[in-house]
Amino acid sequence: MAKEGIHPEWYPEAKVICNGEVVMTVGSTQPELHVDVWSGNHPFYTGNQKIIDTEGRVDRFLRKYGMFDDRSSENQDNS
Repeated sequence: MAKEGIHPEWYPEAKVICNGEVVMTVGSTQPELHVDVWSGNHPFYTGNQKIIDTEGRVDRFLRKYGMFDDRSSENQDNS
């Protein structure tokens, strides 16, 4: 059994708040959790993921592992 008086209070229906809106409830030691990102607005889960190519790193990776298609890059340059 757990000792009395040493554990934090448990909130089984703690509110998760994102952008001022309650998005879900979870169990937590805090009554409210304020978050910037959750699965409903994270690019990975929503399908709006963008690859930010800084200094050509993505192209360099694709060339290194033989996944780079030279024809597609030529078409993009002519657009």
